[in-house]
Amino acid sequence: MELVTLQGRVKTDNPLLRLSSRDNVAVARANLNAGDNLTFEGAALRLLDNVSMGHKVAVQDIPGGANVYKYGEDIGTARRFIPRGEWVHTHNVRFDVKDRDWAFSTNVSNLSDIPLAEPRTFLGYPRADGRVGTRNYIAVAGASNCAAHAVSEIEAFFRNEDFSGTNIDGVMCFPHGDGCGHSEGPDTEQLRRTIDGVMNHPNVAAAIIVGLGCEVNQISYYLPEGGNGFRRGFTLQESGGTQNVVQDGAKAIREMLDQIGKLERVETAVSKIILGTNCGGSDGFSGITANPALGYCSDLLVKLGGASVLAETPEIYGAEHLLTRRARSREIGEKLLQKIVWYKEYVARFGGSFDDNPSPGNKAGGLTNIAEKSLGAAIKGGTAPLDGVLDYAERISTSGFLFMNTPGHDPQSLTGLAAGGSNIMIFTTGRGSAIGFPTIPVIKVSTNSKTYNNMRGNMDINAGTIADGEENIRQVGERMYRFLIEVASGRRTFAEQLGHREFVPWRIGPVM
Repeated sequence: MELVTLQGRVKTDNPLLRLSSRDNVAVARANLNAGDNLTFEGAALRLLDNVSMGHKVAVQDIPGGANVYKYGEDIGTARRFIPRGEWVHTHNVRFDVKDRDWAFSTNVSNLSDIPLAEPRTFLGYPRADGRVGTRNYIAVAGASNCAAHAVSEIEAFFRNEDFSGTNIDGVMCFPHGDGCGHSEGPDTEQLRRTIDGVMNHPNVAAAIIVGLGCEVNQISYYLPEGGNGFRRGFTLQESGGTQNVVQDGAKAIREMLDQIGKLERVETAVSKIILGTNCGGSDGFSGITANPALGYCSDLLVKLGGASVLAETPEIYGAEHLLTRRARSREIGEKLLQKIVWYKEYVARFGGSFDDNPSPGNKAGGLTNIAEKSLGAAIKGGTAPLDGVLDYAERISTSGFLFMNTPGHDPQSLTGLAAGGSNIMIFTTGRGSAIGFPTIPVIKVSTNSKTYNNMRGNMDINAGTIADGEENIRQVGERMYRFLIEVASGRRTFAEQLGHREFVPWRIGPVM
């Protein structure tokens, strides 16, 4: 399955979209009523049910037990005979997708059909380690839940500070509910990776870490040997309580401000952009408009030497066979499958399955099961070769198209991408998910014009113009790329203006 191409299919008199000639279902562009007599691909079609925008209609008779196809791929089987014109959804489709046809490195693109985009530079903050920030923050992180209030109070100390003319974007805290009651091992290691990743980040010029002093997650883990004027640590026990540690933390930040404020943006190659891609509140249009357009934007960036990171392991299940074919090597493809196996075992410990993923909102938006959702979600990765597979919050140190093992739940997924070093993110949504991140600009893209018009104060880009027939995928992808460069250079997204700051580490272990 390649990027969905709708040129020639989106017409004002065509209320249904068939995405592949193999499909036996089509997607409703608008709300349709039972009894409507339509003309679909030159033939009469009478609707047997009401069909909401983004939902599917059978455009062929589908025998009971036969495969249902969307995007040219199997998304389940018919529970019973589904006549042409019937609404197709959870009531008549069974989720029993068979094992996919595994292949490795059989579809490795050289992006020859992707042009070299303009602009090829942005204005960013170069860091000593070679990375480049799109923002210039001071971070205040808690080592554990016991320090959560203190770090919030340290940030509050600077909330009304006027940083205009200083090139400082602000002081941002990272409180959370973990850090103690952990067993040593993968759970604690992942939390440490996550907190260290948001402190040692290209968008962060300096950071302090605050703990109680006796938690499992000690602040010493985050403090370099020999000291560092731009990485400081304090505990409530050593400072003498909450009020004193807030004063100590604020004093340390005050000592950093003057030097950090002198940093300036410089012209930098777009190869320094690390793009995190995510989708949430998905609907039936996600895999038709915003996600393929983001895939094209991703390809434009990768061709210029940047990095683009796809995440959300539960939301590639059912589409992973398409990614293994794009793996640069068999080893990379097998590593991706190992993440799927690990996640399946992880979910099974709690009696769940991957098909628990589509939320009520996803289903109301037209997505029947996880296979359909994943096929539309994986398109965010464009067509570039898969160059690497990362653990949650693992440092992103290579360019190209990469995959990170994260949950499908938006806050944890964004947190993993952020901790890995993504310096900018694009988030697509059909239902209007409101989310952001403390120190990273998050560009919100609506999959349909209805949501965009209803939530103009949240959505930066409308990809619904594709389904409306006003633009094609490449045009929206190019527009998305240009907006990406503007934001990387300092333009503020709606999520930033609204003060979104969702930071939720992914806890995988037991509470002790």
